Amino acid sequence: MTVTIEHTVELPFDFEYKKIAKEVISHTVKTEEFPYEPEVSLLLTDNETIRDLNRTYREIDRATDVLSFPMLTFGALGDFSKAKGVGEENVNPDTGEILLGDIIISVPKLLGQAEEYGHSPKREFAFLITHSMLHLLGYDHMEPEEAAIMENKQKTILDSLGITR
Repeated sequence: MTVTIEHTVELPFDFEYKKIAKEVISHTVKTEEFPYEPEVSLLLTDNETIRDLNRTYREIDRATDVLSFPMLTFGALGDFSKAKGVGEENVNPDTGEILLGDIIISVPKLLGQAEEYGHSPKREFAFLITHSMLHLLGYDHMEPEEAAIMENKQKTILDSLGITR
């Protein structure tokens, strides 16, 4: 598994953010039993950059906490056998890993939400990555039933890592 982490802003974290990111990504992939070795990209940025991306790709002109850009689509939740896009174009030729997708997090939003929700920046960081990873693996939360499934999975993954509120 390859996780590429970049940042365009100063990171005020008091925790090992690279280690946490890799643990959360790896644990989510294992928990969901994704059958391929994945490659994931994580960008930590500012509100202006994430707002531009949100406007460009989602036609929503405001900053958001996290954006997910999946490279694959799945026939049914948890059924990776029908993954569309698992082909030569989505395989890193150097590693053989599947290009799962990109995660982009607004560090200012992360910090603000941690304060607003009364938990640590580490917990919010792990939560946003877990949330985004589930999107990369085909989950969504547009309908109440989908949201309930996703929320349960997020809680299960974070609790099993010992990252709680």
